[in-house]
Amino acid sequence: MHVAKDVDAYIKGAPKETRAQLTQLRKIIKSMAPDAEESISYRMPYYKYNGALVGFAAFKNHIGFFPGAIIHEFERELKGYQTAKGTIHFPIGKPLPVTLIRKLIKARIASNEART
Repeated sequence: MHVAKDVDAYIKGAPKETRAQLTQLRKIIKSMAPDAEESISYRMPYYKYNGALVGFAAFKNHIGFFPGAIIHEFERELKGYQTAKGTIHFPIGKPLPVTLIRKLIKARIASNEART
């Protein structure tokens, strides 16, 4: 994938089969954290609100969602999804778990606000 200058360019340059999910993730994040700063960091869309909030990226076989270490608090709800350190892999073409994503963002916002 090319290096995007902003999130619109990132989504436009992403593989066609991932664009709807990437757009949906962006809308969820912006609705949950309207004051978050949107940028490209580590070559992917990234959001900051009182520190690092979340990021996402398109990969060959999944959509990566990066809410950070907070995922350990959601182990039970994340069963069935592949996870790695601070990352969740969502299958391409399958519905995103919107309620879970909202919970993760809400927890991350609370964690960031508690630190500041």
